[in-house]
Amino acid sequence: MIITILMPKSAIQREGDYICAMSAIFSRYLNSGKYALTALFFCFFLCTSCAVRQQIIHKQLQQPDISALKYIGKSVIPNAFEFKKTTVGGLSGIDYDPFTNTYYLLSDDRSANNPARFYTAKIKLADTGIIDIKFNGVHFLKQKDGNTYPGAKENIHKATDPEAIRFSPIHQNIVWSSEGERIIDHKDTVLVDPTITFSNLKGSFLDTIPLPDNLRMQVNESGPRRNGVLEGLSYANNFKELYASMEEPLYQDGPQAAFVPNGALVRIYRFDLDGKRLTGEFAYELDPIAHEPKTDKAEYNNGIPDILWIGEQKFLITERSYTSDHRGTTIKIFLADFSNARDIKDIPSLVKYPQVKKISKKLLFNLEDLGIYIDNIEGATLGPLLSNGNRSLILVADDNFSKKQQAQIMLFEIIP
Repeated sequence: MIITILMPKSAIQREGDYICAMSAIFSRYLNSGKYALTALFFCFFLCTSCAVRQQIIHKQLQQPDISALKYIGKSVIPNAFEFKKTTVGGLSGIDYDPFTNTYYLLSDDRSANNPARFYTAKIKLADTGIIDIKFNGVHFLKQKDGNTYPGAKENIHKATDPEAIRFSPIHQNIVWSSEGERIIDHKDTVLVDPTITFSNLKGSFLDTIPLPDNLRMQVNESGPRRNGVLEGLSYANNFKELYASMEEPLYQDGPQAAFVPNGALVRIYRFDLDGKRLTGEFAYELDPIAHEPKTDKAEYNNGIPDILWIGEQKFLITERSYTSDHRGTTIKIFLADFSNARDIKDIPSLVKYPQVKKISKKLLFNLEDLGIYIDNIEGATLGPLLSNGNRSLILVADDNFSKKQQAQIMLFEIIP
């Protein structure tokens, strides 16, 4: 794989602006009466082009009918790869803009290496895999006051922990989530609520979504667990709604995933974007942890790193199972259907309602079956069409800025 640096290009946007400008010029000829018939033809053609361009921009990619996934190949971004004086790593989210063929990649760097940021890139695909990755932009995320986020060592109460990113072609901005922080020990108590933030394409703060009370960090065992909060985001219904997924269950909703099925239930939240208000919460049951530890000191969990709307009420949901003394992670991709799931936003605790009607799920692909090293997959996006007309699916792995891990970009074909 070749990784190169490409300066930003906006040829498609310039073309669209040019078309609309020429339309205005021909309109003047039309109004003046000179070359009226010719001007009328060109004005109709150019205005139609503008309208088509707007329709392309505003239509969200969909692929509701999926029978299987086919693995094509992967590329690895070199460890400690430098771009514009930043270290590319910790890639926890990815999204694709089909109109400009641009990918948005979020780093979960908590301003420890460089300020919290996201990248833009071009990824060239082929039937045999990923040919090239070209980074063409890096943008630092800003607080409301215009400053970048401090690191945890500088000000842990204002630090951010970016995890998921989505791009909106309608508003030409991004939305991203932060997990917040929860530290309860004899030295200090740190409670930083998770956030969902809108930023412009340069990273400047625009707005936030008010979150429900059950997402507030608490001293007692209620609300989110540390590092198990808002890991996944997905626009839905042509960017009218936003879904946000917890990685692990809330304390009041029951236990974390175990090595046997135990009814571990994760909440997925639905927001209406016009009013930026919560309109629903739904329960999703996690699979068991894939591998038992070999030692008593090993860490382990299973949760949701990302969700992806694919049309109708269907999503691709990624589950990531991790056991620290087992190499790599176990990544499963499920086809999830919200059609018959009960809205649980008025149920404060799922412990009392273990039989609540959940989101249905069907396993599409277990990446462990590939027999290759799979790293910490955290992001997923629908990509462009492949040469056979089928849609692509692209995953990204967070290497945690570690030489022992890989920042993988993985390519799949969606089989209808």
